[in-house]
Amino acid sequence: MNHDLANEIRSKVDIVDIIGERIPLVARGKNFFGVCPFHDDSNPSMCVSREKQIYTCFSCHATGNVFTFLMNYEHIEFRQALHYLGEKVGIVVAPLATPSKHTKYDKLYQAYQFSVKYFQNNLFSEVGRGARNYLLGRGISEEVMREFEIGLSLDSRSDLTDLLLKKEYDLATLNKIGLSSDASDVYRDRIMFPLYDVSGKAVAFSGRIYRSKDQSKYVNTKETEIFKKGELLYHYHIAKEECRIHKFVIVMEGFMDVIRASTIGYRNTVALMGTALTKEQIQLLKRLSSNIIFCLDGDGPGVHATLSIGDTLLEQGIEIKVVLLPDEEDPDSYILKNGQEKFMQLVQNALSFPDFKLRKLKEKVDFRNDEEKANYIYQVLEEYVKIDDPIRIEILLKKLAKEFDIGYNTLEMRFQELKSKNVPKENVQVVTQPKTVKKDKYEKAVEQVLYFMLNNDWVISQVVKEHVVFPTEASRILASEISYFYQTYGMITVADFYTYVQEKEDILVLLNSILAGSYHEHTTKEELFEYFRVIHQYRCDQEIERLTKLMKKEVDPLEQAKIGDKIRRLRMGES
Repeated sequence: MNHDLANEIRSKVDIVDIIGERIPLVARGKNFFGVCPFHDDSNPSMCVSREKQIYTCFSCHATGNVFTFLMNYEHIEFRQALHYLGEKVGIVVAPLATPSKHTKYDKLYQAYQFSVKYFQNNLFSEVGRGARNYLLGRGISEEVMREFEIGLSLDSRSDLTDLLLKKEYDLATLNKIGLSSDASDVYRDRIMFPLYDVSGKAVAFSGRIYRSKDQSKYVNTKETEIFKKGELLYHYHIAKEECRIHKFVIVMEGFMDVIRASTIGYRNTVALMGTALTKEQIQLLKRLSSNIIFCLDGDGPGVHATLSIGDTLLEQGIEIKVVLLPDEEDPDSYILKNGQEKFMQLVQNALSFPDFKLRKLKEKVDFRNDEEKANYIYQVLEEYVKIDDPIRIEILLKKLAKEFDIGYNTLEMRFQELKSKNVPKENVQVVTQPKTVKKDKYEKAVEQVLYFMLNNDWVISQVVKEHVVFPTEASRILASEISYFYQTYGMITVADFYTYVQEKEDILVLLNSILAGSYHEHTTKEELFEYFRVIHQYRCDQEIERLTKLMKKEVDPLEQAKIGDKIRRLRMGES
């Protein structure tokens, strides 16, 4: 790793700007706070320091600099984060063939990548002419087929299975990851749509029939070690950059909707691949944008899913808008019939979720029936309680009073009664305080000195001069790395040091603990030496404990006496 290049790039970007492009940040004092994207939360527990150029979550203790944030948020490796930030500041990062981190799933990913290429070769060969014509007839160009890596499985028993067996995959593995069933291919004579994880690796398929046959329209890969349907959003790996440009994300129901939307320029789209929404998918949506537009199917199940999902997101403190599609239409069919301009108008005129919900409630009410009318008004007021905007509330209540010829004061009184019973906790902005992890005075002294070393050059010299020996291997290595960094670069900043040690996993745990703690940044020489004394005392106590155990096991009286003398001298403060 070229630390000079990394430090130069990091010094030219502002972590507040980079994180602020991805999650909303609010300034409080000299720091900025936002909802941490690395755990399930709705309170602003992440603190971003412009001064130190680091971030820390007080709840899950995620900590680091701008590189680590991008790596964890975007699911990319360091070199990719370096290249991305280099482009931001006009610094060319030369391509470097750095080996990726290997995992136990590498061979499974490779099997899927091979399958993607195999299916694509089929589609674009002579045998794929019928499938290509089918897709062209549905308005999917060859360019789009290639972009989304659409392919074709052959109408044969075990073509793919045989090829993978020749590539030294065993049948049990192929069965386990959903490509084979015993010795047969799972997918036969179907148009194949790869499904990707958040980093863009193919991990599953959805196979669609294209000839008239009496069988399931779609066959999807079963859940496997690398494919958990509820943890993914289709097209996420492409949409994340597009959402940053367009400042909003459109959520659709199926991958064909996303593919169709991309043909008219809407690449800031993702699909749920179903109508349920999991906690993991909510977290992914939060990462994409704070402006979320739902565009699910216009039929009964689609409307029901939109209502259910909307309520779930409101409980998470997320406000959404809803695109109204005509009955029985889905985004794919609507765009095919009406084109880009009409769809764009729908997106621009998307309703807020409460308005959408009220419209759907209204469709079921017989306004000739006074009881139904009254129940509807109560439901409307219950929805209004969720709106945290007093001016908008007044406008809505006046509109409701006029529409149903009811006194404004009557509605306002009822609204206040409901509001007093339903104060949503989500609307209370609480800055989460650090979770206290119990540490004894010795651990605190060690971490405090190391924190001083990261923030005060002169402390490093004092630690070296006084020959301070830290009690654990991790603390000794961290102190050594801090000293080496200072000697090499002539200065130390926390953000740059974090880049320097990011691949040294043995000390990152301790460094994260220190950065997430509430430690003093500056110290006096007297205070520093008191911490040295505590650390020295801890090492003495450890040695006394070790010698005491040794003496109990020793049977030779002379050796016992020698050990006892060592213990006495340690207790008296003699080295």
